Amino acid sequence: MTPDIRIDQLSKFEEFAEIVSLQKEIWGYDEIELLPQRFFIVANKIGGQVLGAFDGKKMVAFCICIPGLKEHGKTYLHSHMLGVLPGYRNTGVGRQMKLKQRQYALAEGVPLIEWTFDPLEIKNAFFNIERLGAIIRRYVYNQYGTTTSHLHGGLPTDRLVPEWWVASERAQAICGGQPFTRPETLARISLPSNIAEIRRERPEEARALQTELAEKFSDLFRQNLAVIGFEKTEQAGTYLLGQWELK
Repeated sequence: MTPDIRIDQLSKFEEFAEIVSLQKEIWGYDEIELLPQRFFIVANKIGGQVLGAFDGKKMVAFCICIPGLKEHGKTYLHSHMLGVLPGYRNTGVGRQMKLKQRQYALAEGVPLIEWTFDPLEIKNAFFNIERLGAIIRRYVYNQYGTTTSHLHGGLPTDRLVPEWWVASERAQAICGGQPFTRPETLARISLPSNIAEIRRERPEEARALQTELAEKFSDLFRQNLAVIGFEKTEQAGTYLLGQWELK
């Protein structure tokens, strides 16, 4: 991460208002799709965490998680949004914000953080799986409906749901930069490395790829396999699936 970037937990109205502006700049959403200032205010007051990354006085990234409740009273954090301005991507700031989120979960005794991401986004897949240590066992069709963001390319917002078991052996090793032996790979799902270009220039082809991925993921998840790794080459990004259990 660039040395001049600092990450703070946010609590001021004007900071939350700045996040609203950042959403427009990062995703290009229409007004109706922006998370409003009051959402961040409430999240801050009910056990969530709102982080901002600053280059001097300028906010260049943000990350928010909110508390959630699963069956049988099991608590978790839903990491709803992480956004980084284009000029600050690939600097490590996103990972540092996620690691602070993990520290927060560990300190509060929350075992799990979940979020969603687009399975067509190769960089996000590698980041979530190989740089954070999340595993994946769920595919959701059109999670948010079709949005106005140029980044979504008019496609349905199909999403994978990473599970980040923050105290697991896997997460501890990967977040700590230590070697970790993943389980045996039993299946692979690949997409071309130029998927961003395909989405931008040939949306019908991108939609066909999205549909194919959905069918493959859904079938393998029904077989109780999980995404346990991700490989990148010049030609493709490949999800690696195998057996997984929490340790």
